[in-house]
Amino acid sequence: MIASPLEPELVQRIRELPVVDEVLYDPTLLPLPLFPNDHAGDPAFRRDARQQSAWNAMLSRARVLFGYPRENGDELARTLQAAPHVRFVQGTSAGMGAHLRRAALPAALLKRVTFASAAGVHAGMLAEFVFYGLLALRKDARRLERMRRERLWKHYVMGELFGSTLVVVGFGQVGTAIAQRARAFGMRVIAVGRTATAHSLADESCAVGQLESAFSRSDAVAVTLPLTDTTRGLISAQKLAALGPSAVFINVGRGAVVDQAALVAMLADGRLAGAVLDVCDPEPLPRDHPLWDMENVILSPHTAALSRHENERIVALFCDNLKRLAAARPLRNVVNLTEFY
Repeated sequence: MIASPLEPELVQRIRELPVVDEVLYDPTLLPLPLFPNDHAGDPAFRRDARQQSAWNAMLSRARVLFGYPRENGDELARTLQAAPHVRFVQGTSAGMGAHLRRAALPAALLKRVTFASAAGVHAGMLAEFVFYGLLALRKDARRLERMRRERLWKHYVMGELFGSTLVVVGFGQVGTAIAQRARAFGMRVIAVGRTATAHSLADESCAVGQLESAFSRSDAVAVTLPLTDTTRGLISAQKLAALGPSAVFINVGRGAVVDQAALVAMLADGRLAGAVLDVCDPEPLPRDHPLWDMENVILSPHTAALSRHENERIVALFCDNLKRLAAARPLRNVVNLTEFY
């Protein structure tokens, strides 16, 4: 059963899989997307009694779910309560673990159902955003824009990425994509993970306990971490203080991983050259938050991963997982139900 808005051609692609007997999908029972690949849809949408009855009837027959309404934990819990035969749920976001944590599902249900996230689907887009921001700050794009408006022709020395050191905190699929692009720019890469595991794309690897040492030697830091009990507040004020005044801090993971107040203070008093943020804490960022007014900050409303090709990539992952499920092979991106990522 497809429980998230999806383009007709992608629905058909799922239908054509030899391992699929039947696809249940009725877009009239789901909110209209507000933008391409919107999995939550119009928040004002409500089903009437007839629609809810039809929705529940579909859920009662479902064995597999693609997505879930509103893409949040509360709706996931409600959906699974009405779907007693579901054995596998394919999420449409990398943050499915957080939804599962919020859903607080009973142990019996967690044992019965396997959950897979869309981790890695957005890796390329997030990596591109990292370098969009890093280049914009190093080349001083805002200065160029001011000079264009003022019709001012004046030379200045631009920064460069070649030969600089990038610390990538979290070396999963997103971290790997960032490292690939960093190497193309001639950057030196330090990979930070739970342990100091060697990577072919990294010049050096270190464990999380060595963050301050890595930060002190960096020209830029890119954080890709999910939010778990272990990572919450991991990038503390003390660790941020190890960064030099010419460093750029980038976060495409989760906002609460970072001590945001400490980050703002460093940006405000010149102890940090700039920041590139796709995520904040809280979200949405309050309108009176100082980050909005900082010239050395590039701020995205958690939208850097969005692409017109997103659903194609998620469906490709889902189809692969359906084949694996039919063949009793390990699924990709299974959510860790201990740490919920």
